[in-house]
Amino acid sequence: MKSERKAEIIAVGSELLLGQITNTNAQFISKQLAEIGVNVYYHTAVGDNPERLKKAIQVAQERSNFIIFSGGLGPTKDDLTKETIASTLGKELVLNEEAFESIQDYFRKTGRDMSPNNRKQALVLEGSDVLVNRFGMAPGMFVQEDDTFYILLPGPPSELHPMFENEAKPLISEKLGLKEKIVSVVLRFFGIGESQLETDLEDLIDAQTNPTIAPLASDGEVTLRLTAKHEDEKETERLLKETEAQILARVGEYFYGYGETSLVREASKALHEHGKTVAAAESLTGGMFSEWLTDLEGASSILNGSVVCYTNQVKQQVLGCREETLSSHGAVSKECALELAEGVRKLTGSDIGISFTGVAGPASQEGQPVGKVFIGLSTKDQTDVFEWMFTGSRSGIRKRAVKYGLHHLLTLLKES
Repeated sequence: MKSERKAEIIAVGSELLLGQITNTNAQFISKQLAEIGVNVYYHTAVGDNPERLKKAIQVAQERSNFIIFSGGLGPTKDDLTKETIASTLGKELVLNEEAFESIQDYFRKTGRDMSPNNRKQALVLEGSDVLVNRFGMAPGMFVQEDDTFYILLPGPPSELHPMFENEAKPLISEKLGLKEKIVSVVLRFFGIGESQLETDLEDLIDAQTNPTIAPLASDGEVTLRLTAKHEDEKETERLLKETEAQILARVGEYFYGYGETSLVREASKALHEHGKTVAAAESLTGGMFSEWLTDLEGASSILNGSVVCYTNQVKQQVLGCREETLSSHGAVSKECALELAEGVRKLTGSDIGISFTGVAGPASQEGQPVGKVFIGLSTKDQTDVFEWMFTGSRSGIRKRAVKYGLHHLLTLLKES
């Protein structure tokens, strides 16, 4: 291989260019390759056109030594990925008996007739390592030509993800002769911006070698991916724990979880662990907090109920918000948020009441600017109100309000 591993992902499918689907496969593959020390330099998307795909391959050959394809391995006429690659590399397509038997078996089990074009899915590049597809029909392929790797993967994420993790990734490591154990851990933070996090950890990031520290901002949150490598797995683990401890010593107050978790999942987990129930009074958020919570399993044992209190009438008649409060301070106020949180807690007999009121836009309300948000949090011992000023779209402001509400709820449960 060339000394530097430069990877390019070519996603094949006109539906990508038409905006009909999102190219999540490229994101997934990039993360997986980073874990084994292969850097992705380019993401390319090309339609179902053999000439344009061939041109994309030729461009990739000039600048990359890992070329990974997703999509275009199906049975239809516009699935031309392997045919075009075969033509470009001067290789034949041959029938893979194992893949063909698997396809035939699928049709036997489902009681359907196999059409002739399904045989096409069992054709593979001659001399390739075949990547078994355990969740679909089209096998993947791994081809090494001189110092360049070509990896062909199916388009559906449900097929691509397990194929890459279980088949392609170990094969890449074997071909590269990687003896080191490469392990990553993802730390998730909320309530601190990416720039501030990087400033607080600047010397650690600048000095990174092993483990490496990679910050990533996403939808109001910040994640850090720590990646360590060593032949001794225990030493890899020690390196990760040591770096994690240094990071949390500085910004631990913003840390809330590991890996692919989320604020709502961590809040749900904390409610279960503490044996607490919550209820929500949602004006600004219109039920979004409750929706997120009920998307998770076991929500019935932690969420007693919620009230979407968009009008002042509902705020007063259902949740007991005083007319004086609304007339003197308005619905978008600290005072209203406090009474809503207390009201919904008492109404539902919950341990915790949470309320959301604010201005999502597009126009100001009651003299309050777009983005002004009040979040109330009530227990039998005390009620606190948090005031925030968010920017962005109407939808974005509402989502950020829910995330901050979950953050405050999680903090309350951790401190209890």
